Amino acid sequence: MEKSKKKYKDVLKELFSLAIHLLIALGITVLFITFIAQKTVVHQTSMYPTLENGDHLIVDKITYRFSDPKRFDIVIFPYKYAEKKNTYYIKRVIGLPGETVRIDEEGNIYINDKILVESYGYETIDASNSMWSRGKGEGITLGEEEYFVMGDNRNNSVDSRFDIIGNVTRDEIVGRAVFRIFPFKDFGPVK
Repeated sequence: MEKSKKKYKDVLKELFSLAIHLLIALGITVLFITFIAQKTVVHQTSMYPTLENGDHLIVDKITYRFSDPKRFDIVIFPYKYAEKKNTYYIKRVIGLPGETVRIDEEGNIYINDKILVESYGYETIDASNSMWSRGKGEGITLGEEEYFVMGDNRNNSVDSRFDIIGNVTRDEIVGRAVFRIFPFKDFGPVK
């Protein structure tokens, strides 16, 4: 009887120890996801060919606590008018605070009247598209904490060219896409 009581106490100690370890691991995971990085899945084609529908990414949430987004970073920010909570957009930073972004009739992008040289877009912007107007003509001058973002699949992207998105403020940006973990054939850093 004495042995079974001791065994019972030992099992309880082990279970208690396991529960404590699991709670610590859960706490570390929650802190990691909240402040350092999180996984997200792409549910669109607006960043094609850089990102594809179904790509699983790691989002770096800590870098922008110490530095500002840079041109060409791929950033995540919430969609303000989403019916579902936790709906985010993923776009590329094109214009930085204080800059003027303009798109001409041929679909060229200008930053402060200098043409933006880029190599990642899927196709030239169809400037005849009457659905968007932001950035056409004289362009848009960004405020101190504002960024102009666009999808790489320019003619199939709702981005800063549209009033529904507009300029994205610094405090709206959750983080930047840094690593693709799925599909495995594309495993590696996001470029």
